[in-house]
Order: sequence, then structure tokens, then C-alpha cells
Amino acid sequence: MHVSENEGIGNNTFVVTGGLGFVGSALCLELLRRGARQVRAFDTRSTSPSSNLLKNKGVRFVRGDVVSKDDVKRALDGADCVFHLASYGMSGKEMLQLGRVDDVNINGTCHILDACLDLHITRLVYVSTYNVVFGGKEILNGDETLPYFPIDDHVDPYGRSKSIAEQLVLKNNGRPFKNKNGRCLYTCAVRPAAIYGPGEERHLPRIITLAKLGLLLFRIGDQSVKSDWVYVDNLVLALILASMGLLDCNPEKGKHHIAAGQAYFISDGSPVNSFEFLQPLLRNLDYELPKTSLAVDHALVIGKIFWGVYTILYRWLNSWWLPQPFILPAEVYKVGVTHYFSYLKAKEEIGYVPMLTPREGMASTISYWQERKRKTLDGPTIYIWLFSVFGMISLFCAAFLPDIGLVPILRAMSLFCFRSMWMTRLVFYVAVFLHIAEAFYAWRLAKRVDPLNARGWFWQTFALGFFSLRFLLKRARK
Repeated sequence: MHVSENEGIGNNTFVVTGGLGFVGSALCLELLRRGARQVRAFDTRSTSPSSNLLKNKGVRFVRGDVVSKDDVKRALDGADCVFHLASYGMSGKEMLQLGRVDDVNINGTCHILDACLDLHITRLVYVSTYNVVFGGKEILNGDETLPYFPIDDHVDPYGRSKSIAEQLVLKNNGRPFKNKNGRCLYTCAVRPAAIYGPGEERHLPRIITLAKLGLLLFRIGDQSVKSDWVYVDNLVLALILASMGLLDCNPEKGKHHIAAGQAYFISDGSPVNSFEFLQPLLRNLDYELPKTSLAVDHALVIGKIFWGVYTILYRWLNSWWLPQPFILPAEVYKVGVTHYFSYLKAKEEIGYVPMLTPREGMASTISYWQERKRKTLDGPTIYIWLFSVFGMISLFCAAFLPDIGLVPILRAMSLFCFRSMWMTRLVFYVAVFLHIAEAFYAWRLAKRVDPLNARGWFWQTFALGFFSLRFLLKRARK
């Protein structure tokens, strides 16, 4: 499309909302690499896993919230182009916070649009989602001619709010500035598939944590179900190309602002079953994918139960102690119903072709997670935790407590196994001694092979004994 790969970037100032996030950070770095004069990361956070790198590369941090008009104007003042990535409610507990979802995704987008018009910013690239056209009905090789999914039929507030926001962004394309001699705001929307890559913050950590705990219990749908994924570098390329598409592309041929008012599906171009896609990652981390499958209708029942339970717990959704829900209805559709799209329009109009193949992208992701696993405390599934902790508590109760509550039952079970109270108490003492000895051994070994987590290895081995120690011994052998 353009002669120069950096057209519209050099000597320009960019603002990336959600700039400290996974995609936002990668985009900020790429803009600087291509010669941007200034890149601002506008985010509610002041730090992130990539913040030190961004700061060292010269990214300017602007802390604020898109729901605040003043914050938005302060961040966007003097910008030439805005990439609006900030959003809320994509997955997990965030999905249930309806007010915050609408506030960020709809009102925040309105504030971005108003600021662009007031400050005479000519280019706005909006990061949307497949969910503006997908709501649980099968789509095979869809394209941008598909209508928006009916607003009232969305199964989650995120898809609904993103659909409203995208339509607002595209309807404001070509809107003229006041007293600016015909200059306009040009907008477009990029609809990425599920995003993956080193440092991804939403999907992969949750899936890997479930697999580690042994809570990835079943696949959803059959193996013929396919959906799209997009590697982060491919998405960043598409965003930059979209911003170039809002420039005067080829005036002599009458092609002005080719991307203006357009939406583009972006993916790696290789639809795949999500569980098959994740299998190499989990296998290389020594975790297992479930072998049993659950029909979409049955998974939806489970998703609705979790939705109802977490709705009751609404006031505690932001509490650290409340874990992420196992699965929610919208997430069932994402992995259990076929939906994939063609990026042909993006290829023809803005020149998008994936830089990395899914194999290359997954290899990079696997390397990142293997290194991350080496730096963190490893351990057994939640079932081993329950067995060890409750086993020791039950043994203590049977050996020493009076006959109250469940103690008589526990004592009867212990006597059945160990034949006498004397033997029950001896077994308890021996178990405690072994746990303490193993904990100190784990601490000394960890000081050599994993010093950053030595204290964690001590306490985990104190609680679990050899069930924890064997993971440390395995790490020491590598």
C-alpha cells in the first residue's frame, strides 16, 4: 500500500490507550523502532511487567482513565494518531462488572472521540473484537460484510459494549473539525482473533493455572470446532498498517484514506481447534490436556451456574481471595463453536500479511512460559493439596482431640488403619518429623537451585512433604 514501511510514523506523536498492556506495550515499542517522535502509553496503571523496558526505550507514561474526560484530553493533547486499545471485561471476573464494562468500553470511547475532535487529531485506530459479529452461532470464513450481532442478543456485556463502541467510532469517520478548513477525523476498526504470545496477560495464564492445579477437566465441543488466533507481532503490524491506511494513500489514483470508516478482521490465517492449539504449550510445561469432552449445551449450564454464583458474590469480585470463575457462557461459545474469518480485505486494502506463522508464534510462547516456570514455585495439583493438608489435620484430630463432631468418625477410620491409638499417634509424630525434615532439606536445596523461591519451597514442602519435594528434585536434576 505504501512505499515506506514507516510512512506516517516518523516525526509523529502517538498515544496508545492501554499502553502498558500486552498488545499496547508491543505496539509502543514498534512505533519507536519505526522512528516515531514520541509515544505515550496512557493507562490506569503506573507499572507493568514491561514498564521498565518501555521507560528505557523512551515511552512516556501518562497515568489516567479513559472514563475521565480530563485525563483523556491531557493524554491526547498534541497527538497525531491515537490507537485505542483500552477495554474492560474481556474474560473472567471482569465480565460480570457490567457498570465498569460500559463505562470503559462505551463512555471511554466517546471521550476518546470527543478529544480527537476537539484537539484536531486526524487518525484514530480502534481495537475491536470478533464478538461484534459473533454471538454463539457458527461462522465459517466470515468477512466484513457480516452484520453486527443484535445488541440485545449478546451473551456478555463485553461483546455488546465493544459492538456499540465500534459503531460509534466508524460513524464518526470523516467528521470535520471546527474551523479547520475541511480537515477531518479518520477512523477505522481492527477486529483481532484471540491474541497469544510471550507475556499475554488474560487467556494463557488462566488456562495454565487451571492445568497446573488439575482443574482443566474437559474439552468443550468436538475436535472439528475451529477458531482463529493471532500472534501479538502480527496484530501490531496490522494496527500500524491500519494507521497508514488513514493517510492520503494514493491521491493520483483517487484513493484517499483507504482504511477510513472500515473494519478489518485480523488473524494468523490458520483456523484451529483451541484445545489442539494449546496442546504443545501445555505438553512442554508438563501439563496435560483433558481427554474427555463436554457438549456445548452442558458446558453452558456450568457457565451459567458460575455466572449466577459470581453475581451473588458481586461485591467481592475485585478481592484477591476470590478466584477466577472456571468458565462463563461467552467463553463456552468462544472455544465450543466454530467461528473464523478471512483477512483478505486487510490484505488487499492495507497490505496485511502475517509476519510469523502459528508454529513460530507458539515456539516463542513456549520458550517464554518455560522460562517463566523455571522462575516460579512449581507444585502438585489441588487434589494433592487437599489429600495432604486434610490428611494431616484428620490424623491430628483422631490422635488427640476429644470425641466431638466428626472426630469419632476420624478416630474409627484411624483405628481401622493403624489398629491402636498408640500407633495412630506414632504415625502422626513420624509424619510431622518427615515433613519438617523434608522442608529443611528443600530449603537448603532450593538455596542452590532456585534461591528466589527458597522460602516458598520450604513452606510448600512443610505442608505437602515429598509431594512437593519431588518437583524440586526434578528441577535440581535439570
